[in-house]
Amino acid sequence: MYLPKAHEETSKDVLNGLIKNHPLGCIVTLGKEGLIVNHIPFLLDPTSGEHGTLRGHVARANPMWQDLSTSTESVVIFQGPDSYVSPNWYPGKHQTGKAVPTWNYAVVHAHGFLKVIDDAAWLLKLVTELTDVHEASQSLPWQVSDAPRDYIDRMLEMIVGIEIPVTKIVGKWKMSQNRTREDRLGVVAGLDARHDAGAQAVAAWVTRSLQD
Repeated sequence: MYLPKAHEETSKDVLNGLIKNHPLGCIVTLGKEGLIVNHIPFLLDPTSGEHGTLRGHVARANPMWQDLSTSTESVVIFQGPDSYVSPNWYPGKHQTGKAVPTWNYAVVHAHGFLKVIDDAAWLLKLVTELTDVHEASQSLPWQVSDAPRDYIDRMLEMIVGIEIPVTKIVGKWKMSQNRTREDRLGVVAGLDARHDAGAQAVAAWVTRSLQD
């Protein structure tokens, strides 16, 4: 990933926070026919290994876990908020005209060697943790134990676990850090005026970058 120094994010807490809040990862693996791409919700265990460990599962029918190069690292891409940025939002543009459109975004790339885990007890623990995390905001959270055990057992037979001890983690926060403070404030105002969730989120992140 192209990573200008101004856009590099190295704080482990910040990187882990993006993964926690945007857990649907785009995982890229290498198979016999070339690259394989899947989209999987992950749990990050930040206490396991130097950079943490990602855990998830795929359908047993998914050929990814069988057609896998064990000698090549996989990468999981976690995408934070993003939004278009108009040059009209820069005060500097109105003085010199020297500005072009761009896109602001935040991403984390987590690299590591993927392990396949075909163990019912491990999978039950994983899906229970995934469920508890994502049901926590519900007024009446659903639990794995709400379903009949024989049904859950059949569902577990249809999935395979994957685990990735993270060997390298890279964060890119492209939040107008290469612009003047005045232009960055103009970006915040322009994004706030759009009234959509993505723009509002990026506006908040640009504001935070001004405070750092």
